[in-house]
Amino acid sequence: RRVAIGVVVVLIAGIAAFALTRPKEASATPSDLLQDADQARQTAGCDPVEDVGPYQPKSQDRAHVVASVQLSTYPSVPPSSGPHNAIPYGAGVYGTPPPIDRVIHSLEHGAAIVWYAPGASGQELDRIRTFYEGDDVGSRVIVAPYDYPDQGAPGTLPAGTQMALVAWHKVQRCANVNLAAAFGFTSSYAAPPFGRQPYKGEAPEAGNAF
Repeated sequence: RRVAIGVVVVLIAGIAAFALTRPKEASATPSDLLQDADQARQTAGCDPVEDVGPYQPKSQDRAHVVASVQLSTYPSVPPSSGPHNAIPYGAGVYGTPPPIDRVIHSLEHGAAIVWYAPGASGQELDRIRTFYEGDDVGSRVIVAPYDYPDQGAPGTLPAGTQMALVAWHKVQRCANVNLAAAFGFTSSYAAPPFGRQPYKGEAPEAGNAF
C-alpha cells in the first residue's frame, strides 16, 4: 500500500510540475495570445508590418493569369499581391507548400498566411499548427511551409527569417516561429478579423469565400 501511495504522490507531483512549467502557449486561449502579442513579437524578432504596395505594373496587381509568374517579379518575399490563378486556395494547415498563385488569390479575398521555413521545427511550430486547425481562429488563415526552390532566392524565406506573416500588401517577417506573434497578426489582418479585433488589412475582396 505504501508503495502504491508513493507512486500516486510522485505522479501527482509530476503532473503539477508540468502544468506549472510548460510554456503558456501550450494551453493559451486567443485572449491570452492577444495579450501577449506585443511581447511575443519582440521575443520572436519580428520586424514591423511592412506595406509593400502593389505589384508593378499596378494594372496587374489583381490580374488572373493562366501561366505561373516568376516570384522574382513580385515586390516582396513572400508575395502579398500580384498576378494569380483564378481559383483561390482554401484555408487550412498544410504540410507541403501550396500552389502560390492560388494562395495569392486567397489574399485578395482577405486571407492571412503564416508561412514558415521548411527547416523550422519544435513545440512552437506544433502549437501554431494545432491552434490554427480550430475553425474559430483558422477559417481565414493558411499555415504552410514556404519552399519553392525552382524559383531561386525568392522561393525561400530571407536569411534569418523562420516565419513570415502575410496579408494583401502587408508582410511581417520574424526570426523565429511564435504562436502569439502569428495570432497577433492574423487576428487583425484576416477578413473578417477575429472577435472584436479591428480590421487592419486592405484586401479588395475582403470576406469573399476561398
